[in-house]
Amino acid sequence: MRLQTKLSLLILSLLLFIILVFSFYFHSLISNSLTNQLGDRVLSIAETVASIPEIKQAFSEKDPSKIIQPIAEKVRKQTGAEFVVVGNTEKKRYSHPVPDRIGESMVGKDNNEALKGKYIISQEEGTLGPSLRGIVPIYNQNGKILGIVAVGYSLQDVDNIAMNYRKKIILISLGVILVGIIGALLIARGMKRAILGLEPEEITQLYQENKAVLESVKEGIVAVNLDGTITMVNQQAINMLQWPSEKDTLRSNILDISPYSPLLEIIEKGEAVTDKEFSLNDEFFIANYLPIMSEKGSITGWVSSFRSKSELSRLTQELAQVRQYSEALRAQTHEYSNKLYMISGLIQLQSYQEAIDFIAREFDIHQNLLNFIKQEISDVMIGGLLIGKFNQANELKIHFDIDRESSFKEIPEGIERDSLTTIIGNLIDNAMEAVMKPGAKAKNIKIYFSDFGNDLILEVEDSGIGISPEIEDKIFERGFSTKKLENHGVGLFLVQKIIKKLNGYISYTPNPEGGSVFTVIIPKS
Repeated sequence: MRLQTKLSLLILSLLLFIILVFSFYFHSLISNSLTNQLGDRVLSIAETVASIPEIKQAFSEKDPSKIIQPIAEKVRKQTGAEFVVVGNTEKKRYSHPVPDRIGESMVGKDNNEALKGKYIISQEEGTLGPSLRGIVPIYNQNGKILGIVAVGYSLQDVDNIAMNYRKKIILISLGVILVGIIGALLIARGMKRAILGLEPEEITQLYQENKAVLESVKEGIVAVNLDGTITMVNQQAINMLQWPSEKDTLRSNILDISPYSPLLEIIEKGEAVTDKEFSLNDEFFIANYLPIMSEKGSITGWVSSFRSKSELSRLTQELAQVRQYSEALRAQTHEYSNKLYMISGLIQLQSYQEAIDFIAREFDIHQNLLNFIKQEISDVMIGGLLIGKFNQANELKIHFDIDRESSFKEIPEGIERDSLTTIIGNLIDNAMEAVMKPGAKAKNIKIYFSDFGNDLILEVEDSGIGISPEIEDKIFERGFSTKKLENHGVGLFLVQKIIKKLNGYISYTPNPEGGSVFTVIIPKS
């Protein structure tokens, strides 16, 4: 059954139940009220008749009915009562709507109570049928009871009056039901339109898919309404911004959780913003801010997606390393082509021994490096990076040496290999740039690895121009670079940031022979 049909039936069922309950209640209330009013009326009429002097005087006459009957009938007709009966203390009738019944005894046990001086309202079966009647005693001037007066209305008349009210209640109820049907259909249709025509199962499926998509992306995503209240956030955003749990974050104002968020400023301007940089908790982010539009084209909220700028810089550097490795392979291919031509020439000149010696020398250089890396550096990613840097250094005519006392076998599983390759790659690239600058004494780079003890140790030494004392304190700052180019000054900042996350530290010391020495220590635990 579709949602619109379910909603309509639910509203109509609830409305019908309420109308039935209130209809029965009002009908009962009106019937009781009508009975009480008629009871008070017949008692009042009876009291009025009992107080008529002619009635009281008639009890001393020989034939009281001649005086009492006309008066009683006049009162009955004027009041619309079913009967007005006057009787003596022996319950003998002196008046009755049916004259032939005058002189007979009055019917009903309530008459005895009236003769005791009580004022009675009761429903009894009389000679004229069931009636609602009031009975009062008649007193003389001395306070002695002379007789009683009974005034009554037929219960059929009471039911007829109640029936008129009942018909009105039924008509009003039908009118309310009709209005309710129209209202239920309009509400159901409006609800259907508000949820874009989706059924509950489809909404549930859409929510689950949306949640899965939000948690699958690496970007942090935060959505707020126009008041700045957070309406949606994924776990990646909570982790990146160091916010409380999702349960504590949702429905909170963004300024209560992140006082320096630029999102409210974006909301006030009302314009979409892309690639905006902001910082939070010593971390830099690149964010996009887009408005959430309603069907009518009005802005109902804003969504922000962002990613760590350090992460983007890291990816950029990794891409640059891949490009450099590709260039190194191209250069290596070119170099080996030249060497093959040389070997071919030596063979054509029949200088076989020289060709054999040249091949052995080249083979020993690379094979020794490969054997050492396979034996002492267990991680293939780090080994591959070192081989690529070695080939790149050969292309640049840089002497690239890995200390043969190095060992890098025991790397804990908790330390990400991507973090280590980023640290090693950045430090080697900086060393290569340093030795290629004018003024460098030599083109030498030496690397040392150690996994002995409780720490991982990496040392990169170069023979470049070194770092002047004036800028030693700035080399790890974000954006600082001696190169007058854009998008530089991120490498050492990123390296230091990764090392801090690994609870390690990096230090710089000048090389006594000229150049720089960077030392990295990362605890294994």
